[in-house]
Amino acid sequence: MEILTACLCDSAADYNGKLCILGAFDTIQARQLPAVHPFCSIALRFLLKEPDVGSHQIQLGLIDPDGRDLLPPGKISINFNVPGIPEQSFFCSSNCVLNLQGLVLPAAAQYSFDVRVDGIILSRIPLQVVKVD
Repeated sequence: MEILTACLCDSAADYNGKLCILGAFDTIQARQLPAVHPFCSIALRFLLKEPDVGSHQIQLGLIDPDGRDLLPPGKISINFNVPGIPEQSFFCSSNCVLNLQGLVLPAAAQYSFDVRVDGIILSRIPLQVVKVD
C-alpha cells in the first residue's frame, strides 16, 4: 500500500472513485495567536494491491516543532475492499477524506500532519503558520 496523494485543503470529496480537492494549501496567515482554523480536510488517495485487502488503522497526527501531537488520540478503522481486481488490472485506488473542525494552532511555527497506517508513517504533510500584522 502507498499513498499517491496526501493534501491539506479547504474541502475534499470522493465522487464515484475520483478524489475532488478544493483549495489546497500549506500556509496559514494569522493576525493573532493561537490561531483557530475553522474547517479543513486531509485528502488521501491510496494505491492498493491484492495483499492490502482487509482492515487497517489510519491515524492522523498534527505534530508541532517539539514533536508533540496536538490532535486528540484516535484511530480510524478502514476496510479496503479491492473488489475483485480484474486479471488485466495490477492495482486499484481508494480515497479517504478526513475533516478537521476548529483546528487550534498555538504558535507561528512549522507543523506537519503525519498520516500513519497500521502504525507506520506513510505521508507527512507540511503546514506553516505565519503571523501577519
